[in-house]
Amino acid sequence: MAEIIRMPKMSDTMTEGVIASWLKKVGDKVKSGDVLAEVETDKATMELEAYQDGVLLHIGVEAKSSVPVDGMIAIIGKSGEDISTLLKSGNSAAANSAPSPVANLAAPEPVQKSSIDLSAIKATVIRMPKMSDTMTEGGIVAWHKKVGDQVKSGDLLAEVETDKATMELESYDKGTLLHIGVAAGKVAQVDEIIAIIGEPGTDISPLLVSGPASSQASAPVTSASTTNAVTASTSSVSKANGSERMKISPLARKMAMDRGISLQSLIGSGENGRIIKRDIEEFKTDSTQPAPEAKGTASVTPSIPSATEGYTDLPVSQMRKTIARRLGESMFTAPHFYLTMEIDMDKAVEARKSINELSPVKISFNDLVIKAAALALRQHPKVNSAWMGDKIRQYQHIHVGMAVAVEEGLLVPVIRHADQKNLSTIAQEAKDFGAKAKNKQLQPSDWEGNTFTISNLGMFGIEEFTAIINPPDSCILAVGGIKQTPVVKNNQIVPGQVMKVTLSCDHRSVDGAVGSAFLQTFKSLLEDPIRMLI
Repeated sequence: MAEIIRMPKMSDTMTEGVIASWLKKVGDKVKSGDVLAEVETDKATMELEAYQDGVLLHIGVEAKSSVPVDGMIAIIGKSGEDISTLLKSGNSAAANSAPSPVANLAAPEPVQKSSIDLSAIKATVIRMPKMSDTMTEGGIVAWHKKVGDQVKSGDLLAEVETDKATMELESYDKGTLLHIGVAAGKVAQVDEIIAIIGEPGTDISPLLVSGPASSQASAPVTSASTTNAVTASTSSVSKANGSERMKISPLARKMAMDRGISLQSLIGSGENGRIIKRDIEEFKTDSTQPAPEAKGTASVTPSIPSATEGYTDLPVSQMRKTIARRLGESMFTAPHFYLTMEIDMDKAVEARKSINELSPVKISFNDLVIKAAALALRQHPKVNSAWMGDKIRQYQHIHVGMAVAVEEGLLVPVIRHADQKNLSTIAQEAKDFGAKAKNKQLQPSDWEGNTFTISNLGMFGIEEFTAIINPPDSCILAVGGIKQTPVVKNNQIVPGQVMKVTLSCDHRSVDGAVGSAFLQTFKSLLEDPIRMLI
């Protein structure tokens, strides 16, 4: 899904920015961490950085031209994607335009002015930005500055945990950190005051009293590095010889310092060799290698458990809160019913073995399931639908979401147009998504737009289970493991390999006969997998 990139508000007095130069051109591929352009504000020249992967489809402002805050400057999406609707909305007034993550971060909606004149107060209010489409609150994981510290533009202030990932919150103003409104480990609602930066000795009590209703001019929202937005960063350090500039994001610099990693030993994977968070996480030294396991048979005296009772209250992460809210709404609003079927996987096992002898990517049973489900959805479009209240939306495209377990909960990256892709392509995308999910590198475009979801617990030894529908889908397929069991073939009992699947259906949009027909087609494809290759 294409995203509009808007001009963020980078300082309290900024009303427009000038594109000093574009570092990407239309048609270029863009990766998270790439610098798109340099922007001149009324205070400094900043780097405009991309935090989603895709192709630069449109540049709305030429180099050396100015654009007002919240004005559209570019669009990033998939190659060939239709952006005509976004162009129309992007050129209209902000009130009528499509929501933009950057607009949400940097240009909050106009609010009523306070009775106190806040324009004379030499301080900037930093609010909790909206970092994803589903975010309603954010947790402060850690503060990297304390009250009284000097802050420069580009400094890392804090790490913020959203329902999707942990992001870095940078400062776009210089001054002194006068106030921290939310302690580390606590949660703040979107647009709530989390800090104030200004001149030492400034009376900030009117700003604290004004709360969410403070004026935009005196209380700009500081942008954050988000997975679906574009933000600015001016952090850089000089190399030892002083002849070149080594570009590094504030969070990467802080992580390197904490881990004792020399910046000169790092190789940046971002634009123009810029060092980003991923480079620190992937950097390994001799000291980080796992120590060899101790050999021997030393006995350990077993500890005797005490007879005390107790419990531990664990804080709920933003991801877990979102899972609880969305799946709770699904379970208690969508009337679920369940259809279970056994599938003979003998031919699928043999086919997978033969395919992997030729395929450039190892094909898993889950890849076969995704492909079979996608082809079955093509024949049964009523299953590829969503309940919209006053209508049922049947999708013409087939985007299959695959549930991926991560430490904090569950993510559902999407295999788009799965019915049109071969097994090798599906396998590669699934492998990449699984790695990104575990490393918290998924982009919003990776988890949006599913029309059907598959949850596979077979690799954990689960024979069968029922899954809760992932809104707004009408169905979700729960896949169990392949088990060797006695089966009857040609009037004889022989060993067979059987897999059980359960289709959870929303009875408002899918009836039992429709779901059953889908499962019959799905079963026939896996029991004769050569049909999927035609």
